[in-house]
Amino acid sequence: MKPHALAPLVAITLLAGCAMGPGHRAVVTGAGPDELLKLRGGPGLGYRVILGLPDGTALTRHDCVTEVGQLWCRVSLSAAPKISGYVSADYLAAP
Repeated sequence: MKPHALAPLVAITLLAGCAMGPGHRAVVTGAGPDELLKLRGGPGLGYRVILGLPDGTALTRHDCVTEVGQLWCRVSLSAAPKISGYVSADYLAAP
């Protein structure tokens, strides 16, 4: 792929991850039947795990940041809004 063609592809990928916009509902998807998506204390793998979220967990998405090429979104649990942290945007979908 030519370097000048890479920038639009990266922009489209980032926009797709944030298409829901802040304050919108989201659901955990793609974690797997026997896996849990890790809700972390910050945007990256180096942050402590707060808890595991199974597929189908309802969330509210607040904002997203890119860390080391990965898009992380700050979310809170819809059923318990005081519980919040960061998850990889790869595992969020519109409900």
